[in-house]
Amino acid sequence: MTVSAGIAGIGLLGPGLAGWTASLPVLAGLASFEPMPVAPPVPALLPATERRRTGPSVRLALAVATEAVQASGLPPGDLDTVFASSNGEGQVIVSILDALHAPGGAISPTQFHNSVHNAAAGYWGIAAGSARPSVSLGGHDCVFATGLMQAVAQVVTRNAPILFVAHDVPLPPPLAALRPGEGLFAVALVLVPGAGSSGVLDLAYIAEGVGGEPPLTPAFDTVRLGNPAARALPLLVALATRRSSALRFSLPGDAGLDVRVTP
Repeated sequence: MTVSAGIAGIGLLGPGLAGWTASLPVLAGLASFEPMPVAPPVPALLPATERRRTGPSVRLALAVATEAVQASGLPPGDLDTVFASSNGEGQVIVSILDALHAPGGAISPTQFHNSVHNAAAGYWGIAAGSARPSVSLGGHDCVFATGLMQAVAQVVTRNAPILFVAHDVPLPPPLAALRPGEGLFAVALVLVPGAGSSGVLDLAYIAEGVGGEPPLTPAFDTVRLGNPAARALPLLVALATRRSSALRFSLPGDAGLDVRVTP
């Protein structure tokens, strides 16, 4: 069974990729790729108090979500959302673990509500003034494909647009020893029923027998393999080059997701 959704807006932030429009020549191979570090911007849409409480993963997610929604032209408060992250807000988790080892072991309520996996979704709801339904997912190294499958399924079943955001920041020490990573990366897609201005995605679930994902250029592959959200790069390259492409992404276990891209 194949399900489809259009792409009405794209947001992107990663090493050497400072926004979707600015990154198009690099992704299309028309400009050299310089994977410079990226600093997630302070989310201007949030009230000042909430803005100060956000960590790098939330800021990253809100930056690409804002870019994608602005490109789509749709009201941000009207969109259901799917947020997918492998690591969540790792810096907050480490701070809580440090507090538990300190005398008294006090944990601030602010730290706690920033540690949950749907923190980015909550801050987006505040920023967009939205009370729409939201799903927050994990998925380990397959987090992008897992989130994309969920988001497209919601577009089809609800016949309504969805904001999908995949975002990840490497874990800090000492957790980095168990889950190494490199570079910040986030991508957002506003997915709509039917065709979209940036293309159409046709998805098919493969239950078993899926091998590894095909490589990109060495420079892009370094970024792709260093951050779970950056597994989106083959899709972004296909959209930037405006070539119809057949892609396969790994899902947890031995499953996979076939994605046909029609720009």
